[in-house]
Amino acid sequence: MQGTEILKVLPESMADAIKKAGPDWERAEEIRIRAKRPLLFYMNNEEYVLKREGVLVQPERGRSNNCYITAPEEIEKIIDKISGHSLYAYQDELRQGFFTLEGGHRVGILGKAVTEEGKIKTLKYLSFLNIRIAHEKKGCGMEIASRLVKEKRPCHTLILSPPGCGKTTLLRDLIRLFSDGFDYEEHQKRCWFPGRSIGVVDERSEIGASIRGIPTNDLGMRTDLLDGCPKAEGIFLLLRSMAPEMIAVDEIGSEKDFFAIKKAVNSGCTIFATAHGSSFSELEKKPVFASFLKENIFERYVLLSGRRGKGTVEKIETREADSI
Repeated sequence: MQGTEILKVLPESMADAIKKAGPDWERAEEIRIRAKRPLLFYMNNEEYVLKREGVLVQPERGRSNNCYITAPEEIEKIIDKISGHSLYAYQDELRQGFFTLEGGHRVGILGKAVTEEGKIKTLKYLSFLNIRIAHEKKGCGMEIASRLVKEKRPCHTLILSPPGCGKTTLLRDLIRLFSDGFDYEEHQKRCWFPGRSIGVVDERSEIGASIRGIPTNDLGMRTDLLDGCPKAEGIFLLLRSMAPEMIAVDEIGSEKDFFAIKKAVNSGCTIFATAHGSSFSELEKKPVFASFLKENIFERYVLLSGRRGKGTVEKIETREADSI
């Protein structure tokens, strides 16, 4: 049943109401759960309010009585289930503000911050949850995979998209394809791209959705994954320990990231990465990106939008990489 990983961490009454409402899980995006507030469900770019009797209604009609109002103790129950009844063992997750469920669903959490020397040490009195619903769409990268190959080698590729337009979903499937290998057509001939050894730095546990270090998403048979590690440190660790032919990372943006990427490229690795942005020119205006992009490390820029649904490929821009 779709949504099982999410429903099993919710209180019984909340899960029953959602099951009765029968949401389209394929188009579901988020569930917003706030203490003493109505439960909101986001689906197909629309907002719905959950009613106690198990109905999802548009918000202008959802201000009537009998909305599902979340009790504070229900949030406590959700956190207890997510943490396996051992919240003390999840201090890193509390400090970062999110948990990852099986299937890659990400549960953002907020409450009262406990700080130490100006940094967040942990969170308590948890009162706000945002369940971001992940979608593993096998095959979504097949349409463009061959366009990221040049002379039988993978090209350094950057996937650009505004938030929520499917860049992580696309990256995940490209990792699987380039790890396992795939058929493609070139000059009217059927060709085979042999799989590569890929190292993945999954800083936010969204690519592999790992449970105790083992990915629950299919990333291919030649993929090694480092879970919960900052991107730059993770790239260096992969280079030292796993000798990957390719490295994939999600949402690059810091000077440390770019330094590590250049190190990987100099070591002979192909880079697949994603970044927030709606165009190449928009990236060029960001100071931290500008100098890096001038070096023309990336050979392919894949631009996504949500124009025809998440993951719409608007264009693939080709640039020749310089030797660095």
